[in-house]
Amino acid sequence: MIPEEDVNRRIAEMGKKISEDYAGSSVHLICVLKGSIFFTCELAKRITVPVTLDFMSCSSYGSGTKSSGVVKIVKDLDEPLEGRNVIVVEDIIDSGRTLSYLLEILGARNPKSLALCTLLDKPERRVKDVKVDYVGFEIEDKFVVGYGLDYAQRYRNLPYVGVVEL
Repeated sequence: MIPEEDVNRRIAEMGKKISEDYAGSSVHLICVLKGSIFFTCELAKRITVPVTLDFMSCSSYGSGTKSSGVVKIVKDLDEPLEGRNVIVVEDIIDSGRTLSYLLEILGARNPKSLALCTLLDKPERRVKDVKVDYVGFEIEDKFVVGYGLDYAQRYRNLPYVGVVEL
């Protein structure tokens, strides 16, 4: 669906935009595990302002291809967010349930600012409205893998975004 070269080019553009938006400041990236780890690392390398990282694991998926609708936090943050410019980094946003819940929780921790960045966005699947500040690619409603995205924990290591034919 999206070749490796296009993914790399777009991440570089996103890193440049974030660097411009936060010029003279720093950003604290929250990598939502496991899927966004590849994207977060590549994005962080392309941001020129000071970057700190933390990790959170929450999910609304089981081993299937559809959101379960139940959001659970598996691993919370290690550091406080108060007074920081926080950017939540996701691999994909479809229903918006997970991110809506997560942004509400993180916003209550008093960050200086709170933004959302995703590699892939499926707006036609949206059930909960979430404001996405940085979007890599808007895609159609297909089940995708690669670049951190998985199907039953497989295919995350593909260097491109591909479609699963079920």
